Amino acid sequence: MTAADTRAEVRTADAATLRFPAGFRWGTATAAYQIEGAASEDGRTPSIWDTFSRTPGRVRNGDTGDIAADHYHRMSEDVALMRELGVTDYRFSVAWPRVQPTGRGPALQKGLDFYRRLCDELREAGIRPVATLYHWDLPQELEDAGGWPRRETAERFAAYAGLTAEALGDRVATWTTLNEPWCAAFLGYGNGVHAPGRTSDADALRAAHHLNLAHGLAVDALRTALPAGTEVSLTLNLHVVRALTESAEDRDAARRIDAVANRIFLDPVFRGRLPEDLVRDTARVTDWSFVRDGDLAAVSAPIDSLGLNYYSPTVVAAGSSESPSPWAGAERHVRFLPAPGPRTAMDWPVDADGLYELLARLRDELPGVPLVITENGAAYEDYADPSGRVRDPERVAYLRGHLAAVRRAIEDGADVRGYFLWSLLDNFEWAYGYSKRFGIVHVDFASQRRTPKDSARWYADVIARGGLPAAP
Repeated sequence: MTAADTRAEVRTADAATLRFPAGFRWGTATAAYQIEGAASEDGRTPSIWDTFSRTPGRVRNGDTGDIAADHYHRMSEDVALMRELGVTDYRFSVAWPRVQPTGRGPALQKGLDFYRRLCDELREAGIRPVATLYHWDLPQELEDAGGWPRRETAERFAAYAGLTAEALGDRVATWTTLNEPWCAAFLGYGNGVHAPGRTSDADALRAAHHLNLAHGLAVDALRTALPAGTEVSLTLNLHVVRALTESAEDRDAARRIDAVANRIFLDPVFRGRLPEDLVRDTARVTDWSFVRDGDLAAVSAPIDSLGLNYYSPTVVAAGSSESPSPWAGAERHVRFLPAPGPRTAMDWPVDADGLYELLARLRDELPGVPLVITENGAAYEDYADPSGRVRDPERVAYLRGHLAAVRRAIEDGADVRGYFLWSLLDNFEWAYGYSKRFGIVHVDFASQRRTPKDSARWYADVIARGGLPAAP
C-alpha cells in the first residue's frame, strides 16, 4: 500500500468510525521495574532503581518496586486481560538484572525463562511481543563501576543485547534498544530526580553519548543474533518545545532546549553527527573529548522504525532556571513556563496538538522512517466506586484527543504504524511511587486485584472498530 493509498483509506470513514489504516498496531505498554516485583527472586540482583527507591527521601512515601503489580507471578492473568482488550501488540521491557545480574557474563536462564513464557503466552493469545532492552534498570554493579558516564557500560549493554536476542529472537517481533535515553541521562545524572540520583551536567552529557553509543552497538549485536527481517527500533521522548513569544531571545531559548532534549539524540542516530550548536552551548561543561573516532558511525546504524513517547509540550522563554537543572548548558539562558489548558494528576498540560506537531516535524525531517507511538497516556485520580466500577472519563477524553491527532497526522502524510497506550496497569510511577495511576486497568496494590477501568472498555472498542467512534 502506498502512502497515497493510506491517506485515502484514512479519509474514507463510515458514519460510525474514524478509521485507521489496515494493519495499524494497537498496543499497550509497561516497564519491568514498574510492574514485575519479585525483586530478589530467581537470581535477580539490585538495579539502580532498587537502590534509589530504598534510599530514604528519594521516592514518595518510601515506596519501592519490590512487589509493584506482582506481574512476575500474575503474568498469565495480565496476558488474559490483554486478550480481552483485543490488543495486537504488547510492549514490555526486559529487566537487565533479571537476565544478567551483574551486567557481565552469561545469562541467567531462570530470568530468560520468564520472558520466554511471557512471549509464548502472548503469541498464543495472538499478540505480538515487542521487547525493550533498557527501561532504566541498570544493574547496580555497573553503576558502582561508573554507570552510563563510563564508556564500558555501552559495551556491556551491547553484550547483554546480543545474549538476550539469542535467547528470545525466535519469539519477539520488535526489539527496542533503549527507552527514553534523555530521562536516563539527564534525570538520572543531571538533576538526580531519577536513579541513580547523581547531579553533574558533565556526567549527564557523557551519559547521553554513551547511551547513544550503547544503542548503536546494540543494533549491530541484534542484527547479528536475530533472524533476518526482525524489526529493530529506538524509543525517544522527544520534546515539543514552544517559545513563549516570537522574540529572538525566546526563540533562542527554544533552540537551546531542542538541542539538548531532541537533537542530541536525533542527529547522532539519523545523521551521524553532533549538533554544532549543542557543542557550543555546552562548551563550559565539557569539550566532548569522550566522543571517539568511529563512535558516531556506530551510533547511526540503520534502524527500522522510531518509537515516540509523548505526554505534553514544553513552553520556554529567555531567562534562567533553578539549579540543579536537567538541561545541561541551558539553565542560565532558559526559563520554563506552564502551558495553558487542563492538567492531569501529574500536573502535565493536556495538549494533543503537540503530538500532531511532533509527528509532522518527523514526517518532514526523517522521510522514510516509520514512526510508532510507543507511549501516550495520562494519570488521573482513579478509584473504584461502591459497585467496583472505575470511571475515568478524563482519561477517555485524553486518549480520544491524542488518537485523533495521530489520525490527522497520518492523513497529512506521517508514516505512523502503531499506537501503544501507557499503561496497561497502574504501577510504580518512579519517584512518585504508587501515588499516580496511569493504567487502564486499576490495581489494588494491597490485594493485587485487577479491575478494567472505563477507559479499558473504550480502548477495546476502538481496537475492535479499527478506529475512533465518530461521536464522543
